[in-house]
Amino acid sequence: MAQLAASQVAVTVPVGSDLSTRRSVFKTHSISFHDKLWAPSLSLDLKTKNARLRNRHIICQSVQQASVPKVNVSPLYLEDAKEPPLNIHKPKEPYTATIVSVERIVGPKAPGETCHIVIDHGGNVPYWEGQSYGIIPPGENPKKPGSPHNVRLYSIASTRYGDTFDGKTASFCVRRAVYYDPETGKEDPSKNGVCSNFLCNSKPGDKVRVTGPSGKIMLLPEDNPNATHIMIATGTGIAPYRGYLRRMFMESVPTFKFNGLAWLFLGVANSDSLLYDDEFKKYLKDYPDNFRYDLALSREQKSKSGGKMYVQDKIEEYSDEIFKLLDTGAHIYFCGLKGMMPGIQETLKRVADQRGENWEEKLSQLKKNKQWHVEVY
Repeated sequence: MAQLAASQVAVTVPVGSDLSTRRSVFKTHSISFHDKLWAPSLSLDLKTKNARLRNRHIICQSVQQASVPKVNVSPLYLEDAKEPPLNIHKPKEPYTATIVSVERIVGPKAPGETCHIVIDHGGNVPYWEGQSYGIIPPGENPKKPGSPHNVRLYSIASTRYGDTFDGKTASFCVRRAVYYDPETGKEDPSKNGVCSNFLCNSKPGDKVRVTGPSGKIMLLPEDNPNATHIMIATGTGIAPYRGYLRRMFMESVPTFKFNGLAWLFLGVANSDSLLYDDEFKKYLKDYPDNFRYDLALSREQKSKSGGKMYVQDKIEEYSDEIFKLLDTGAHIYFCGLKGMMPGIQETLKRVADQRGENWEEKLSQLKKNKQWHVEVY
C-alpha cells in the first residue's frame, strides 16, 4: 500500500544532564522554539551507527523520567482538529514542496541504500502521525505517454510538527529500488524504481509534487495515554513508528502525555541496516519503563530453530507476553513489505493453537476492537 519511505540531516533535542549515545556525533548550537531559546542543544547525525549490539534485547536502569526535557513544538493549533486531514491535495492538483535534505542513514555493510528525506511543505499539507503522502515523480508515465507518473505512497516518518518542530516539514524513510539483471548480475537502470531513485538523488532546493495526506488505519490512538502499543516493522516500515515515538517521548505536546508502553520490534538484515537506532536508544535510556526495543537481524542472529532470525521469530520469543497484552487491549501494528505478514500470521496462529485459542476468532475480535493495524506494500 505504501512504499516506506540535510545534505546532512539533524535531529535536534535539548540536552539532558546525562545524555550519552555511544559513537554518535553531536554538535552544540542554539535553537529557538516558541520564542524560547534552547541552548545548548544536540544535533544528532543520523548517519552514525552503533554496529556493536551484543545483546539485542536491551535493558536500561531506571532514571528520573520527570527530569527528561522535551522539545517545545508549534503551532499547537495542529492539535485542534477532531478528524485527521485527508486528501487536501489530489493528484491533479498536487502541492509543490521543496527538498530540505537527503541523508543516507545506513552503514557501508547494509544491503542497498536507505535515505532519510526531509521536505518543506510550508504548513500547507498538514498530516497526523501514521499517515502517508503521495509523491509524483517528474517525467511522463511510459504506459500513458503525455500523462504524469502514477502517485507513489510513502509513509511519513515524522510527527505532524516535522523534524524542525514547526509544522512545516515532513520526513520519509526511502530505500532506493535498484534492479539487477539475474543473468549478468549488473544493474539495469531502466528498471530501477522511478520514485525512490528520484527522491534519493534529490538535492536541497529541488521541487517535489506531493498529494494527500492519506490513510487512517495506522493513526495513533490517543484516547488512552496509558495504552500499550506493539509496533512491528521490517526495514523502511519503521517510518510511522518513528513519528509515534517522537510524539510519545521527544516532543512536549500539552494534549498528549504518554505514560503507557511502546514496544518496538524491528527486522533488518544486519547492524549496518538499523534505522534511527540512536533515537530509539535514547528513549530506552530516558524512558525504560515505557519503551522496549527488540531487534531481529537476519544475517547476524539465529532463531531458536537455528535458522535466520526474522521478526516473526523474535515475536515468538515474547508470544505469551504479547498475547496477554492483546487480551488487555493493546494495539498491534505491522508495517513493511507485504511478504512479512504470512510468516507472522503463521507464527501467531501456532502460538494461539499452543494456548488452546482459535486464532481466526481472536484475529476477528482484534479487528472488531480496532486493535489490529496493518499497512504493507
